[in-house]
Amino acid sequence: MGLFDSFRKEEVTNSKVLVCQLAGADLRPKFDEQVKSDLRVYQRFYPSASSAMFTTVAELRGAVGHQYDILHLFCELAATGAVSDASGDRITGTELLKGAVDSGIKLLWIGNDNPQEAYDAGFKTKGLKINVVLTLRRLGSNTSFFLDNLLTKMAAGETLSKAWSVAANPEGKSVQPDVPHTVSSLGRGNVVLR
Repeated sequence: MGLFDSFRKEEVTNSKVLVCQLAGADLRPKFDEQVKSDLRVYQRFYPSASSAMFTTVAELRGAVGHQYDILHLFCELAATGAVSDASGDRITGTELLKGAVDSGIKLLWIGNDNPQEAYDAGFKTKGLKINVVLTLRRLGSNTSFFLDNLLTKMAAGETLSKAWSVAANPEGKSVQPDVPHTVSSLGRGNVVLR
């Protein structure tokens, strides 16, 4: 791979999308409304986008291995940045990211609010060729609106990094009250997911 290959647009057609959640310690789904809202947006652009609710970390690991292009996950993080299930099984954010990279996931998005400290402790993206969005504050339905705006730009042929830049910084607006608060790392920003 040469130097200029990193600037070349990578187009993916018929992108596989999974919007999912890991149930809390009480085994109840906590993020149903957010999952439904974001799934509706994905299905506008990727009609075969699917959703799932997992009760174990093992099920989540299995889903990561199914070679999705986009994994949009809702889960609660411990202060250490790990995701746990009711049995106590856990996976760190970095393990989740590495598994995602190994299976070819291009975008991993944690869709619900989690503290910055948990992300800092558990999600190490350095050297990983993957796009990661970690949500700090959804700001209600704004995340779904932002996601729609982002995917509209990619559907028009923009790379993820360009689409993200434009959606997060609307022209002519010095303040973006509708943009969810996130931490993002675009380690594969030259991808276009169609």
